[in-house]
Amino acid sequence: MKTSKYLVKPGDNIDLNKVDADEHHIYKGDKESALAEIKLLNIELDKLQKVQHAEKKHKILIVFQGMDASGKDGAIRNVFNSVNPSGVYVAHFGAPSHDELSRDFLWRIHNRVPAKGEMVIFNRSHYEDVLIVRVQKLMPKPVWQNRYKHINDFEQMLTDEGTSIYKFYLHISNDEQRRRLQSRINNPDKHWKIDPNDFKDREKWGEYLEAYNDVIVKTSTAAAPWYIIPANKKWYRDLIISNILVNELTELKMKYPTAKQNYTGLVIK
Repeated sequence: MKTSKYLVKPGDNIDLNKVDADEHHIYKGDKESALAEIKLLNIELDKLQKVQHAEKKHKILIVFQGMDASGKDGAIRNVFNSVNPSGVYVAHFGAPSHDELSRDFLWRIHNRVPAKGEMVIFNRSHYEDVLIVRVQKLMPKPVWQNRYKHINDFEQMLTDEGTSIYKFYLHISNDEQRRRLQSRINNPDKHWKIDPNDFKDREKWGEYLEAYNDVIVKTSTAAAPWYIIPANKKWYRDLIISNILVNELTELKMKYPTAKQNYTGLVIK
């Protein structure tokens, strides 16, 4: 599957208004066959993660961003549902605490990046400190504009130190967001997921889309590229993300470490 069409290369001029969130053309099968393929990819991802955890060489950072109800939780749950919890961590970044606000915006982020042998998944991330700050006008423009450079430098430092970074923007349409938010309202079991700010943020859809557009263009680098994932169809979203991760982690050519001695033929008495 040629997923490279979703990769944003440095210098690409994108327009999220023209990106079809319903697009699913590179997969010729139906939803049922896609779900079966995702299960196989889950198994492959589990194998790769086990080797990574044992080898203790590579650090994997996976970033999920997207509008409210874009499917970040669902993608994490469905793509990583077979991996061994050992060595895999999910970090959620909500509104910063008073202590976090008293420090630089990357302080709380740096504290959660992976060590060797770890795979860390960011559900929202340091990009919130540009997106929300910009749209909600929480800081002067020069402050959040400088953060593009700070983020690029930070991610370059991480990759120089051995971290592989994969960033996914889950792209949904305005109508799809409306349907998903309404579905939450209609289901009492999902009321806990509702934040009144979701409705206020929806009124600023265009501003957030423009902010995301700029973030992706300015911070998709060779070291830490963005992928724009059409996410109206959840099964397609999960299929593409799974394919990308399996392909990219396979390219790392990870191996189980060599045993300290040869145990072949050893019989325990």
